[in-house]
Amino acid sequence: MSIWSRISEALAALAAGEGLSAIFEKLRTSPDRSVAFTIAVIALGAKMAKADGHVTRDEVMAFREVFHVPPEEEMNAARLFNFARMDVTGFDDYARQIKAMYPANDPALADLIEGLFHIAMADGMYHPGEDAFLQEVARIFGFDDLQFTRIRAQFVPDAARDPYDVLGVPPDSPLSEVRKAWRALVRDSHPDQLQARGLPQEAIKMAEKRLIAVNRAWEQINARHAS
Repeated sequence: MSIWSRISEALAALAAGEGLSAIFEKLRTSPDRSVAFTIAVIALGAKMAKADGHVTRDEVMAFREVFHVPPEEEMNAARLFNFARMDVTGFDDYARQIKAMYPANDPALADLIEGLFHIAMADGMYHPGEDAFLQEVARIFGFDDLQFTRIRAQFVPDAARDPYDVLGVPPDSPLSEVRKAWRALVRDSHPDQLQARGLPQEAIKMAEKRLIAVNRAWEQINARHAS
């Protein structure tokens, strides 16, 4: 059974009167983390679409880049998106319920934030409402300011791009510690690691931007030490 077939089961539960909150509760004990991840991105992506006031064609296309929705499942994906967008439940409640599906400090929560950044930046603009939305979701997920700044620097061209922030290390760190942080981030971006965290195969390409950013940061810091 494909991931979209399993998501269709969630839609059937919605049609039967269950809300997304009940579905998130069920997913807490589900071994299929890829379904949980996909529904979480759809739900929070729908809420984020309200943050800048509209849904653009670029944002829809960005979602399709993260999740290759089969033509026969596009209607189901749209139904789930629209349900979450119109649901009176606040995005902060969604974020808390989603956090409860994962252990504390689970790297999959950072993957979720990165997926939302990918969608937010699809139209080439980073709206203040999107920034406030993502900061609050990150806070609920347990990220500190440095962690959020590091992720934002990977996606937002105008954001501060201090290479030490990108790698999540203090500026006075010895080169050996910087190298250790860089290698850990590269390792965490490996497809095998991403699959182990429950990312659907379609979403693994999100790690490409992370790798570009962390490799560039390492090159900049290493060059400073070499000069």
